[in-house]
Amino acid sequence: MARRGGSAGRRQAQMALLAASALLLVGCSVDEPVVATPTPTAEARPIGESATPTALAFAPLRGTRADWAAMQHPSIAAKIDNHEEARPQVALNRTDIVFEELVEGGLTRYLAVWHSDMPAQIGPVRSIRPMDPDIATPFGGVIAYSGGQEMFVAMMQATPLVNLVFDLDDTGLFSRADERPGPHDVILDAAEALSRNAALPPPPVQFVYGGTDPLADPAFKAATTSSVSQVFSEERYPSWSWDAAASVWLRSQEGAPDLDDAGAQVRAVNLVTMRVDIDWQYGEVPKTVMVGTGEVWVSVNGRTAHGTWAKSAREAPIVFTADNGEALTLAPGNTWIELVPTTGSVAFAP
Repeated sequence: MARRGGSAGRRQAQMALLAASALLLVGCSVDEPVVATPTPTAEARPIGESATPTALAFAPLRGTRADWAAMQHPSIAAKIDNHEEARPQVALNRTDIVFEELVEGGLTRYLAVWHSDMPAQIGPVRSIRPMDPDIATPFGGVIAYSGGQEMFVAMMQATPLVNLVFDLDDTGLFSRADERPGPHDVILDAAEALSRNAALPPPPVQFVYGGTDPLADPAFKAATTSSVSQVFSEERYPSWSWDAAASVWLRSQEGAPDLDDAGAQVRAVNLVTMRVDIDWQYGEVPKTVMVGTGEVWVSVNGRTAHGTWAKSAREAPIVFTADNGEALTLAPGNTWIELVPTTGSVAFAP
């Protein structure tokens, strides 16, 4: 491909392409969320002073700029343990999206999704629950878990996702970490899992992304927020504090900083708090009701806006709509989604 003549021409082309990409992402309506995988820009852009062109797109689960070719692989979702003996979790700060859900005994577990930043290992991996097919299906790709009740495993295996199951694995994808107590010790070789499934397509875009302060428009009536507290049960009550210097929310659990295996406090650019109903048809195992609608708060850049979440089917993405009818837009970056039962509580401090 021939190079453009002059730095001014290159800058004009880059600015035009960035503006077009931003309009594409921000201009999505609530009724028509972005679900297409990212595509290359019309013309490849040189990186720095290099004459070698590379196509730029957006990481579908973060909304951040990325090398298009590097995004052409599936996501890996995994059921991650949140028992005290499972902490610190492996590579939790490298996730694109994390859902926290209620499980039996008032405890919580995570369904975490990695795509734009794939670590070598993830874990500890635990068993599946009845709401997980509804959460994981829209991402496609791979789902990893340790096992579970036969009916729940069958539900997940009925989805289009590639199922990697520790209890059924004889290929060496899973191992037990000697330094961790069982059953909180199952680790997935994520690099190898990705290599074996590299031909699968990348995940569709799930949410609408805007600028770094997407709730600044007065129409959202976003309130200044310094901290967010969520109560799942007497056993689990996470909280988040806004770190303006780093432009992230910092996570605590039961009053103590929540750290990952690298020793860093767990953080998120976007914090979404969904109020959800619980279906008790499976006895002591709660099922978070994901297909339906409910109340939501989106917290970004030290602001919180109220609205409604809606999910029309298992395979459909979750749509966030502000009280004024506009799409609730996220900032480019990772996202944590707290699925707080209606029996729990949510509080926001200014």
